[in-house]
Amino acid sequence: MSRFNTNTSHPLIPNSQDYTVYKKYVSINSNDRDIVKYPDASEFEIMLPQDYLNVLSVKLDSWTFPANYNTFSTANGNTVLSFKLTNLYNPGENNLQNGLYNTIFTGLYENLDSNYVIQIEEGFYNPEQIAIELTNKMNSIVTDYLEEYMTSINSPYLDTFLITGGYNEFVVAYNAVGQKLWFGNKSCGFIMTNNDETVYYKTFGKVSKSCRFTGNGVPEFNNWGLPSYLGFFRCNVEALPALYNKLPRFYYGNFINGDNGYWLTPNILLPNSKVYFFECPEKINLMGPSYFFLDIKELNNIDECLPYSISNFTTTTNETNTVVNSAFAKIPVTTTPLAQWFDNESNSYKLFNPPAERIRKLTIKIRYHNGLLPSFGNFEYSFLLEFTLYNSQIARKYNIYHPEV
Repeated sequence: MSRFNTNTSHPLIPNSQDYTVYKKYVSINSNDRDIVKYPDASEFEIMLPQDYLNVLSVKLDSWTFPANYNTFSTANGNTVLSFKLTNLYNPGENNLQNGLYNTIFTGLYENLDSNYVIQIEEGFYNPEQIAIELTNKMNSIVTDYLEEYMTSINSPYLDTFLITGGYNEFVVAYNAVGQKLWFGNKSCGFIMTNNDETVYYKTFGKVSKSCRFTGNGVPEFNNWGLPSYLGFFRCNVEALPALYNKLPRFYYGNFINGDNGYWLTPNILLPNSKVYFFECPEKINLMGPSYFFLDIKELNNIDECLPYSISNFTTTTNETNTVVNSAFAKIPVTTTPLAQWFDNESNSYKLFNPPAERIRKLTIKIRYHNGLLPSFGNFEYSFLLEFTLYNSQIARKYNIYHPEV
């Protein structure tokens, strides 16, 4: 009957509901991850040094990130630009008897309804660099086509065409005062085919998140591809000839030394040729996203709005697209490549009520608002988490006697 004996020499210790509150800091570096399992530093899981018990809150204390991101990349879907040539310069109509220019006209005319698609190099540009890149790429793609055409017809002018530099009629200029790009051609008209979605399918095999149309056919007008960064809306833009032979000009100073601001002039080798040009509707934007989100599974407490789209849900309710507890912290990008930035001004925290019993593993993701992941390459980043912990205390009773003096 000993099993009914309720006497014990190990009585239960009552919980006094008294706690010691203290803070513990955990440093997490992107290089701490299992690089074989998680080759991309933007998304990984990591085991913490110990079990953190009775967690009242977790706060982002400080961080450091490298500014080595690519504003333009294949992953972002914003490296492609397309155009068509129109109003071709016809040597015969201008009494120019030249075999090379006649061959160029014939070749371009046969490709009149086709897009020329350029793909810029991945990376980060300043305005002058992107203008030069676009100029060279647009001329190069037409040169490549004409070289292929002349080869196919066994043209005797191919060597002369290549020796003289190929096709070099396009000029893209940056107006530093207006902060806009100007596109021009010395002899032919052209159309920027910004709303041609097939260009992205042919280049990337799919339309990436950053250049997608919404499912119901409503286009997105921000961050949808290279044209949006250059200052275009999602519509075609046609270059028009200069009126009354009044050449386009930047009045604030020289474009090239000594040109007095006249950045586009007719090709002097083509009689009666005229220039075609336009100014981009909006200012150029080469900075890329101004912030990214730090997602930590089970710690997310930021509610995030998403781009508005027309759907049965949004048209029949007063609500819009949102995600509850989508991120743990929102981190601003405060510098441009190549640099490293540090900060510790953050109000991002997760509060547990009642306290979380135990935290040992974290699932981490760095992402932009559109869901794309930044590429950190071989650069490391680090952040510091502040854990506020409760440590329960044993009830103690003290009796203090004061002896008589």
